[in-house]
Amino acid sequence: MASPSQRGVALFRTALGFWQLGPVAARERATQFPSLLGCQRRCVSCIAGAAFSGPLLASASRRYGQNSALDRLLGISQADSSLTPRVPAVSFNKDEQDLLLVHHPDMPENSRVLRVVLLGAPNAGKSTLSNQLLGRKVFPVSKKVHTTRCQALGVITEEEAQVILLDTPGLISPVKQKRHHLELSLLEDPWKSMESADLVVVLVDVSDKWTRNQLSPQVLQCLTQYSQVPSILVLNKVDCLKQKSVLLEITAALTEGMVNGKKLKIKPAFCSGPGVHCSSPAAKGPDTQSVGGPKRIGWPHFQEIFMLSALSQEDVKTLKQYLLAQARPGPWEFHSEVLTSQTPEEICTNIIREKLLEHLPQEVPYNVQQKTVVWEEGPSGELVIVQKLLVPKESHVRILIGPKGHLISQIAEEVGRDLMNIFLCEVRLCLSVKLLS
Repeated sequence: MASPSQRGVALFRTALGFWQLGPVAARERATQFPSLLGCQRRCVSCIAGAAFSGPLLASASRRYGQNSALDRLLGISQADSSLTPRVPAVSFNKDEQDLLLVHHPDMPENSRVLRVVLLGAPNAGKSTLSNQLLGRKVFPVSKKVHTTRCQALGVITEEEAQVILLDTPGLISPVKQKRHHLELSLLEDPWKSMESADLVVVLVDVSDKWTRNQLSPQVLQCLTQYSQVPSILVLNKVDCLKQKSVLLEITAALTEGMVNGKKLKIKPAFCSGPGVHCSSPAAKGPDTQSVGGPKRIGWPHFQEIFMLSALSQEDVKTLKQYLLAQARPGPWEFHSEVLTSQTPEEICTNIIREKLLEHLPQEVPYNVQQKTVVWEEGPSGELVIVQKLLVPKESHVRILIGPKGHLISQIAEEVGRDLMNIFLCEVRLCLSVKLLS
């Protein structure tokens, strides 16, 4: 007879987080999923929409956002598509997605295109900004570094213009890549993307007082090596600043006092009083640094500066219109229905990893291996996913499952909601946690 500790380990190894949504979910839950894995398990279920008050039809868009797939699933009337651009969904069928990617672009005669590379330090908000620009969340986002592991591509198509976004991993040094045993893609992908860029967007997190007053050496090196590529500066998370006047000093420092070939006329706060001479690098022109002088902290060749919060649709709208206006005459690269080049399984795996990074402490999420066991269309057209989460330590198993299975259930629910809004269909997600043998 197994000891209590052995039974506990067996339970942890087979525990499941289960999330499902839809009118048939409750009655099919008990009949369909017991046969999926055919093993002893603990099942935690959650039906979204049942936990808040008020009619479900009236609450869907308010709870999950204006573009939520809930409205379409529940029969709520949609806004006039002529007033706002329609954002394409992503097919959860890999063959359909692959076929769409190679489909001949349905471009007009006066088509325009722009390839945009987003550069910045890790956790600057590049993926959040990309998702807002696209109008749908397809890239993983978390507060921890290295959420984006390799270059991801998103496509914005409006009228005759197509903007291709290259969301790159945060720029790191070779020393950090070796020290932390990070994937080579984290080091190489930002540089590779620059080779085909028409415009570079440099993103800086102004809420980080330790890094906001200078561009990282890796960003500066990239801008210097590809100086022929036009670039703009985007100051992100401005909503986190209590004193907005700080933005002027940050701008002056990061641009070396020059924007679009013109010298900025900014008087920093510390240069107050008659006869006080400012010694800040922000007050100097781009040619004041000698070979043996202070190292460069900014870039004097930015064409434009944007100050925004990537979480604000109104703020991002201004940047989006600028990017569309910068598109140059040329053939589109993708059909107008393409939103991302990622495969459906890549999107799912990335979103699950995002939630692991958000909810798990320290090194635990970085040690989780993911393996998709089931990816298929259910009898009612729903997407059925079963993914194994493999961890190296029994303590990690307990952490990931959480007390009474609450944590793995919460992760499954959040992932399922995101996937539903990406694929615009009912999603049934089953996460199993097991110990690596």
